[in-house]
Amino acid sequence: MTSLSRARVARRIAAGAAYGGGGIGLLGAATVGVVLAEVQLAKRQVGNGHSPHPPSADGLYGYVYAGSEEPLRLTMLGDSTAAGQGVHRARQTPGALLASGLAAVAERPVRLRNVALPGAQSDDLDRQVAVVLGEPDGIPDVCVIMVGANDVTHRMPATRSVRHLSAAVRRLRTAGAEVVVGTCPDLGTIEPVQQPLRWLARRASRQLAAAQTIGTVEQGGRTVSLGDLLGPEFAANPRELFGPDNYHPSAEGYATAAMAVLPTVCATLGLWPEEERPDVSRREGFLPVARAAAEAASEAGTEVTAAMPTGPRAPWALLKRRRRHRVPATDPSPTTTREPSA
Repeated sequence: MTSLSRARVARRIAAGAAYGGGGIGLLGAATVGVVLAEVQLAKRQVGNGHSPHPPSADGLYGYVYAGSEEPLRLTMLGDSTAAGQGVHRARQTPGALLASGLAAVAERPVRLRNVALPGAQSDDLDRQVAVVLGEPDGIPDVCVIMVGANDVTHRMPATRSVRHLSAAVRRLRTAGAEVVVGTCPDLGTIEPVQQPLRWLARRASRQLAAAQTIGTVEQGGRTVSLGDLLGPEFAANPRELFGPDNYHPSAEGYATAAMAVLPTVCATLGLWPEEERPDVSRREGFLPVARAAAEAASEAGTEVTAAMPTGPRAPWALLKRRRRHRVPATDPSPTTTREPSA
């Protein structure tokens, strides 16, 4: 599917989500029979995506900066990827990696709270946001949402998926939190998945990722593409980047994803140096939001954020290809008593 075609599909999905449409699915009816057979085979080979419950990483990071300023508050929402399922140590989860990286960049402690739920689909975000907004410590400074893979595997209509995500972003932004969404990963990279399911999964994942970008940007959030990041790199190094269940990322896989998301998390808080103009040599620039979303769905670590509120055809967005930096290795474990994850 070309970028223009993906942009048109993403715009239709986002429009359906905004105006109540519900009929745009992620897979065509004619393929359902063969796909279901492939899904059952893939589930047997990857253990249905199950692994031990992820370790709790809630707590305070950057203890060397404690006492200087009030901690920044980072909250993770979403599914098993946000929760860190597939690893055994708290410091290996994406939340812990982002919290320690943010603390190092800000030179300020960071308090992490993770309400993500393994197996969650986008319709669980309503509950998760309610938990976040009901916390006695107040509204987080920044929230990171990673969701979408289970929507694809459970064939949730894309319009419904984007509607729930957009509502979650809107509620968090209205409450005063910055929001970064890591869009749907490329499920076509799961090693045991065979054709034609691999091709269909890749197409559905990228369609959803592009539509998620439109819905998020229109509600004032930023997105970072995880699809292509978890594509060629995972395909080239499946033994290193997938965990023991061959479904969830390994510790190295989560570190790779965290390196892509960290610059955008820092940028939302004014902690990342911003260029005055997009870098044309890196194909950055202002595009209609649907075009930017389609471009981002195909390239790792690509950030999309709102730009000019109006344009000749559609709202405009700024597409940036931030350089990925290795997450600083300072203080990878929290210093406070860990709290139970939701």
